Amino acid sequence: MAGGVREVLTLQLGHFAGFVGAHWWNQQDAGLGRATDGEEPPGELCPDVLYRTGRTLHGQETYTPRLILMDLKGSLSSLKEEGALYRDKQLDAAIAWCGKLTTHKEEVYPKNTYLQDLPSAEVRASALNHGIQSPLPHTTATTSKPPIPTEGSIRVWSDFLRVHLHPRSICMIQKYNHDGEAGRLEAFGQGESVLKEPRYLEELEDRLHFYVEECDFLQGFQILCDLHDGFSGVGAKAAELLQDEYSGRGIITWGLLPGPYNLEEPQKNIYRLLNTAFGLVHLTAYSSLVCPLSLSGSLGLRPEPPVKFPYLHYDATLPYHCSAILATALDTVTVPYRLRSSPVSMVHLADMLSFSGKKVVTAGATIPFPLVPGQSLPDTLVQLGGATPWTPLSACGDPSGTRCFAQSVVLRGIDRACHTSQLSPGTPLPSPLHACTTGEEVLAHYLQQQQPRVMSSSHLLLTPWMVVPPYPCLFSSSFSQHPVVLNGSLKGSAVESIPVFGALCSSSSLHRTLGALAKELTKLDLRRWASFLDAGVEQDDIEELLQELRSLAQCYEDGDGLTD
Repeated sequence: MAGGVREVLTLQLGHFAGFVGAHWWNQQDAGLGRATDGEEPPGELCPDVLYRTGRTLHGQETYTPRLILMDLKGSLSSLKEEGALYRDKQLDAAIAWCGKLTTHKEEVYPKNTYLQDLPSAEVRASALNHGIQSPLPHTTATTSKPPIPTEGSIRVWSDFLRVHLHPRSICMIQKYNHDGEAGRLEAFGQGESVLKEPRYLEELEDRLHFYVEECDFLQGFQILCDLHDGFSGVGAKAAELLQDEYSGRGIITWGLLPGPYNLEEPQKNIYRLLNTAFGLVHLTAYSSLVCPLSLSGSLGLRPEPPVKFPYLHYDATLPYHCSAILATALDTVTVPYRLRSSPVSMVHLADMLSFSGKKVVTAGATIPFPLVPGQSLPDTLVQLGGATPWTPLSACGDPSGTRCFAQSVVLRGIDRACHTSQLSPGTPLPSPLHACTTGEEVLAHYLQQQQPRVMSSSHLLLTPWMVVPPYPCLFSSSFSQHPVVLNGSLKGSAVESIPVFGALCSSSSLHRTLGALAKELTKLDLRRWASFLDAGVEQDDIEELLQELRSLAQCYEDGDGLTD
């Protein structure tokens, strides 16, 4: 087992989860393109953790995400539910009936300009992942860089997904609509009910068995789940199913919330609050670890400005922008269980972060990490000072003054030549970091200085985040004027890859956030929102929710320590 790949199965539940997932899988695809370069050694990240090999009906080898995604009717645009890889074109002509035929065709959404250059069904063998150059083409065009799609051309996540999916990946919930005001999946109870229906439950179980049974060393499941709508209920039931059927495997859930909300839509805001609270509590009960991910400043009803990044300029109202940033952070903080060498299992990562009942964690990231020309990693870390170096990404407010109980930190995309101090011998050392002899030692020493009593795990990677289409143009003019060092060369306005500093943290900020969520719920007059209760939630469930929220918040009181 020590030498085998520890596979992960991804569940992607909801439309905003689809946006984050599309950026995530496009990034994995960009990494596969790098792996085909004969001059590149095998990458630090192992794609086989997330991908599977297969064969089409014609014996053509494929390499597709190990993925199950659920979304609503009308959310796929030009993407076919069965995908394009395994379609047998001869079947269209192989019709046994010789009589008169009447053909009924659904309206087909045209592909946007960006997707029209996506090649059809090509092969990518798993040999690519081991540094073996393949004569086969890639699924993305490599001869010329495709244009970045315009914001106006992006209606749904499939409008910019450049990865072919297996026919068993997409599971559509036909009873609810993606568009329109009627037939929406709005409430937690509705989502729970979806996976109580034999049709959808059996379909999910069938797909789970298909993917799980072909794994040799399945380490667990990662769930990307919308928290703000009825998919919070779908995610809760899915996590419960996974815990029941695959006990002992890791289940790490990423609860996703889109950007700012409209105060003029009170019902949607109340539903968002209730769905988020129910989702967090139920997902925590069945997951090894839960992490909310959002660019919003708060989980509550009172709007807070979206978070800011010094070198990014984004539109918080566009899911295309927000999901790109969250996918960048997600790809970074999940590095430990995707490493090719000495990976940290999902179960071990969750155990390290979730002691004493603290199964909810926060995320943060510095995008991009500001290493400027002529500086070393110790120089940059010293300049960051004692402040929290990353922007919070879990809608828990300003982390200043809060306590971290345990953390997992990843710094990626720093050239090896910059890992340690470049001062001439005999020069006085500006800090203890400049005395370290490896980049890993620099990072570990920095974290120890920042949080002396905190259990920390850290990883330093050469692999950057690849900035390739369809990743949006988010880099501000200040980034172009103050370029960073990447892979030993200067990258300014033409950004091709960036270093990222990301962290998962068990933080006392959750005491405040979860407690405030419970207080807001107690102020609600639920008689005004009977429709939420009609969707399958009872008054007793609300009372139990409040109790669970308060108990969960209590776990994060600042007095808690590692010896509890």
